[in-house]
Amino acid sequence: MTSVVLVDDEVLLRRALASLLPLEGDITVLAEAADGAAAVDATLTHRPDVLVIDLEMPGVDGLDAVAAIRRELPGQVVLMLTRHARPGVLRSALKLGIQGFASKSAEPAHIAAVIAALHGGRRWIDQDVSVAAIADDCPLTDRELDVLRVTRDGYSVAEIAGRMHLAPGTVRNYLSSAMQKTQTRTRHEAARYAREHDWL
Repeated sequence: MTSVVLVDDEVLLRRALASLLPLEGDITVLAEAADGAAAVDATLTHRPDVLVIDLEMPGVDGLDAVAAIRRELPGQVVLMLTRHARPGVLRSALKLGIQGFASKSAEPAHIAAVIAALHGGRRWIDQDVSVAAIADDCPLTDRELDVLRVTRDGYSVAEIAGRMHLAPGTVRNYLSSAMQKTQTRTRHEAARYAREHDWL
């Protein structure tokens, strides 16, 4: 029996998966959560074999939630569900050690099979996710993407520096470089440009 915690802000999808996964495999759903903050609480409380989490959620997104969980449970197995396999996000997720990626449009039987594979120690990236990652035309470095990702949340340069443990001057250099590469005038425009091009 494989235990899971299911996290998705789309109630219908989450409830459908909670109902169907036990029918498709030897799976028990320990808890459901609708956002990243609740995902952290549920995972730390229930300690599932596999955390099944949506990438894009309001507030604390899937990546931030996994990062917080990994600080407490470094060995937590994670399957991330996504509609849009953006290369920058895939890179960030792989850096976090996320073991599996599946499309949210996949059949429940497929998601159940991926959960079983991950619980068995394997890794899994759906083909449509990996194809999108390979077609990566992003000119920005990982650090430039990191500062733009935090910029998108509305933080000042000093706050970004504090959150990323960098000097403010270093953050300004990364932002300036990102603005040059995206041919934008402000860091917020650069962040928006990167987002629109699926780099974040």
